[in-house]
Amino acid sequence: MKTVLHPADSRGHANHGWLDSHHSFSFGGYHNPERMHFGVLRVLNDDIVAGGRGFGAHPHDNMEIISIPLGGTLEHGDNAGNHGLIRPGDVQVMSAGTGIAHSEKNHSSTEEVRFLQIWLFPDQRNVAPRYDQQHFAAEGRHNQFQQVLSPSPDDAGVWVHQQAWFHRADLDAGHAADYQLKKEGNGLYVFVLEGKATVAGQALQRRDGFGLWETKSVAIKADTDTQLLLMEIPMR
Repeated sequence: MKTVLHPADSRGHANHGWLDSHHSFSFGGYHNPERMHFGVLRVLNDDIVAGGRGFGAHPHDNMEIISIPLGGTLEHGDNAGNHGLIRPGDVQVMSAGTGIAHSEKNHSSTEEVRFLQIWLFPDQRNVAPRYDQQHFAAEGRHNQFQQVLSPSPDDAGVWVHQQAWFHRADLDAGHAADYQLKKEGNGLYVFVLEGKATVAGQALQRRDGFGLWETKSVAIKADTDTQLLLMEIPMR
């Protein structure tokens, strides 16, 4: 097994007033040649957007873009006519493909919105752009791995053009479980949303990221009540 640790306080940080963002990987003005990506996981941004503000319409292509709200309500719009409100418990995916322009804004004029913005390199280029979102009940991840994303529209969760599986887990203190990787050659990136956990013997705290590869199984134990996001992705 090989591993890489990204402590929360080692992330890039940009505070634009209306946007307070932490970058696990190089993004915008933050460039670290040792933190360009983990496998096909290119971007993991931990964003806080002030009330009434947001990202205006801007283009993307050939990227799988996932948004996971953690607090508040995010408002999505794009030039394909899609519009939606995304709340905690929801997962949104947008396949940029041949090209799409979208906006992400705080739906509230007064309360901040907190969300994760995640980009994956796709396994197919120039696909037709598409948008989807689903809601996942919190009870479905209590002391278990709740699948929220996969490579197949026939599997649980939203789907992407990539051999990737995302799971969320809300674990009680002391709960232990092994995550079994679904595809040989994939790696796992564990992101601690809240709490503390020990993953493959490595102690992790809130907003730490930990990548593992060349393994088939990963031992996870919650040291406190803990919320995790697990991202299994190809290590291309």
